[in-house]
Amino acid sequence: MEVSVLNRNGEDTGRKVALNESIFGIEPNDHAIYLDVKLYLASQRQGTAKTKERSELSGSTRKLGRQKGGGGARRGDINSPVLVGGARVFGPTPRDYSFKLNKKVKQLARRSALSYKANEGAIIVVEDFTFDAPKTKTFLEMGEKLKINDKKALVVLSGVDKNVYLSARNIQSAKVIMASQLNTYNVLDASVLVVTESALNSIDAVLTK
Repeated sequence: MEVSVLNRNGEDTGRKVALNESIFGIEPNDHAIYLDVKLYLASQRQGTAKTKERSELSGSTRKLGRQKGGGGARRGDINSPVLVGGARVFGPTPRDYSFKLNKKVKQLARRSALSYKANEGAIIVVEDFTFDAPKTKTFLEMGEKLKINDKKALVVLSGVDKNVYLSARNIQSAKVIMASQLNTYNVLDASVLVVTESALNSIDAVLTK
């Protein structure tokens, strides 16, 4: 699949680049996508939910009533879960929600997500660019010329570019990442991908290992 290369003003440069078929032209694997997105969302969870257990509550340990004959459930001290204000049984404790996913499955998921975008024609390849200074106005002007301001855009660069990143930081519908940070969730969450030429080479290097 060949895609025309545009400059940051949205003009066709007359050049085309071939998208790697092993990355942008595979049969998408929906289950791999599901697993990778699940891992990404699970890793975002803080996992700090906590309730006090019986041993952590303050209160006397004196047994309040007799063991049998009361007509109700057995209970011991005032911290018993049976009583109002008592402890919670099997409440949440701090934990790590992330889980292990094989590297090849992650790569398959990312290739599948990129293939979906390529099939939708939602990938724009632009010449490598930078901004002289971090200005939101400059980024919006570029977005208008590329016709992406009304879409949720993911801009993929080959490396760190502080000026471009800061220029897009205040724009809710745009996100700037490096090719090495590309993940399945971000690709699927965006309506359109704006990828620089050098970022394409970086994506090839990462996903063809």
